[in-house]
Amino acid sequence: MARILYQGHGSLRLTTQSGAVVYIDPYAGKGYDVPADLILITHEHYDHTKTELVTLKKGGRVYRSADMLRRGVYRSGELLPGLTVTAVPACNKNHPIDECVGYLVKVDGLLIYFAGDTSRTDYMAKMADMGVDWAFLPTDGIYNMDAKEAASCADLIGAKHSVPIHSKPGALYDDTLPERFKAKTATFVRPGETMDLNQ
Repeated sequence: MARILYQGHGSLRLTTQSGAVVYIDPYAGKGYDVPADLILITHEHYDHTKTELVTLKKGGRVYRSADMLRRGVYRSGELLPGLTVTAVPACNKNHPIDECVGYLVKVDGLLIYFAGDTSRTDYMAKMADMGVDWAFLPTDGIYNMDAKEAASCADLIGAKHSVPIHSKPGALYDDTLPERFKAKTATFVRPGETMDLNQ
């Protein structure tokens, strides 16, 4: 089964059914002991780029926003066998649109959206017809949209599971999220917890 470990803040570790390991925005929490096939970086802020925590397998690769967004063109490709990554817009006043991306990851019959650091984008409306299974959305309300706006984005995207992350600067998690993130498909996970994505 495909599964995700939420490490805290904006950091996650995806393990596919075949055992491939993908880290997204390594920085926070624990769980960096499993070598990676792939690391995805949404943008270059310090709290998303601590790649030194991760050991890459032989042939493992790091893809940064600059690799996936070139001259305004969002790139897509099969970065691992059976795993396709598509860069999508991510931006707000703190995150320039030409320097930041979110990622849509298609693997094991699932479509997973890692928003990165962002507020609402026009592209989110297009996702409503894509059949997103899981959406991971920032909610801090300082550098990104707050939990209320994130919940609105979640309802717009219409993922089967909408998970609030990146909730409080300097903290792994904010215990008030269940009170503030009122998306129809809200799914709450704490740092150190693993989600079975096929549920």
